[in-house]
Amino acid sequence: MLDELEISLLESDVAAEVADSIKEDLKGRLVGTSVDKHVIGEHVRESLIGIISDLFDGAGAVDLLERIRAKKDDPYIIVFVGINGTGKTTSVAKIAHMLRDSKLSVVLAAADTFRAGAIEQLREHAKRLNLKIVAQNYGSDPAAVARDAVLYARSHGVDCVLVDTAGRMQTSKNLMEQIEKIIRVVQPDLKIFVGDSLAGNDTVNQAGEFHEHIKFDCSILTKNDADARGGAALSIVKTTSTPVIYVGTGQEYGDIRPFSKETFIETVFGSEGVQGTEAAKSGGAPPAGEIPETVRETEVAVVNSGSSVEEEEMEANKRREQKTDAQAAKEREQEEMEANKRREQEQAAEQSPHDGKEHPKGGDPFDGIDTKDIEAYLELHDTPPPETDDEAERAASKIKSWISEGRQGKEAKGSWKGRFRR
Repeated sequence: MLDELEISLLESDVAAEVADSIKEDLKGRLVGTSVDKHVIGEHVRESLIGIISDLFDGAGAVDLLERIRAKKDDPYIIVFVGINGTGKTTSVAKIAHMLRDSKLSVVLAAADTFRAGAIEQLREHAKRLNLKIVAQNYGSDPAAVARDAVLYARSHGVDCVLVDTAGRMQTSKNLMEQIEKIIRVVQPDLKIFVGDSLAGNDTVNQAGEFHEHIKFDCSILTKNDADARGGAALSIVKTTSTPVIYVGTGQEYGDIRPFSKETFIETVFGSEGVQGTEAAKSGGAPPAGEIPETVRETEVAVVNSGSSVEEEEMEANKRREQKTDAQAAKEREQEEMEANKRREQEQAAEQSPHDGKEHPKGGDPFDGIDTKDIEAYLELHDTPPPETDDEAERAASKIKSWISEGRQGKEAKGSWKGRFRR
């Protein structure tokens, strides 16, 4: 029975180590209790739901709007962290949209001065939302950008500063040092980790690394509309003891909603799980000393030893091994797909035109190109900002060729009609 509940958690994309930890907590809660054998399954299930509910409750809650309104003398500063591709910048825009609709003034800080197109991406969001953005050139000190945004907010009476930071792999020492510097300089009121609901265990590893370095306060999980399981939320809460405050549910600015533990429990255990939350909180079945005599004759004790428990544990280990083998096969298949995709991208990059100059791996392909030339070229050709490294390489090559040819057609258009696509 315990094994079946553990598999339910694993199938909901809960990290394996988190599922094991919750299983041990469940054993500790059950040992020594006495339950009618006819309802023992329901009692175990309600106990598990109670443990999960307590985890979410123990992580606390963050009422973002209330916190911002409570800080009246100074702007409320929020720093967003996370790796590339999780939807971090889009989440910044969604939060900005929510605050604007709540009659709060906002300024955006484009502190991602590393990724090609990052500044243009945030500037396009600011344009659509009619918000002020503070930005500098690529390669500028991100902490200086964040500081300038805070100074602007203070001098103009702005309620909130949202700082978008560079996203690279959580194992990048330079990234962590950069973010730590931003935090030292601006002293944010809130640090939000943005993770991908679809990334499974990798999201948990990312959260653990970021929390170890900067002790973020809460999380936002993106792409929740494409993930019916939601186990990443439980894993992050268990690993970092911080709450998940919002989940992204689509591509529009309004597609963000507060995280609900009831929705999570219903997803994992069905609609009966929500009803069982209250029963689990109230203690489920009564203690042995309070069981009626009519029930006492058929009660069973949940103990930590005995042949039945040993057999159940052996069966649990067997099923867990089967589950692990299936997961390993799935992971190998996913790795092969990603490797093929990378090879295709590399081949496409080799076939695309370039200026004959090689850029160091991980470097900025726009290095040496004036930001005004980048913006002018994008305006002239109705080209959206690049979203991937390959697109950035190709765009940089075309811009350099355009510059070398005398910037032909530069005055053909007087305004940017770029169409940002996310």
